[in-house]
Amino acid sequence: MPRPRKWRKVCCLPTTSRFGPLETCASPAEPIQMTVDEYETIRLIDLEGMNQEACANHMNIARTTVQGIYLEARRKLALALVEGRILYIAGGDYHLCDGQSKCCRQGGCQRERMQQLAQQPNQWQTWGEIHEQ
Repeated sequence: MPRPRKWRKVCCLPTTSRFGPLETCASPAEPIQMTVDEYETIRLIDLEGMNQEACANHMNIARTTVQGIYLEARRKLALALVEGRILYIAGGDYHLCDGQSKCCRQGGCQRERMQQLAQQPNQWQTWGEIHEQ
């Protein structure tokens, strides 16, 4: 009997779950599905600049597990870009962060960052506001 999978901690779900070519005729090839935990690994390593060890600690999984997830996520991104296929983000073995863990206060938690931004007054003007002036 195989060992049960360990749930991976994810800060928040992506704001957009479908990506693909802008042309109206998308490739007829089968779309690619990236799991939420693969998305989180890409976000933490490539966007937040964490190494695999820090990412593993953040997600509460082993570093070798992060390595496998990361390799698979990058392969899926490459396929989507090179072959012009649609990429969906859904599913996986994850649970959402409650924003209360120790790593949330150390800068890697997107949910914590989004809550802080929501509490700040909007300092940015929209494109329309700039051109009305």
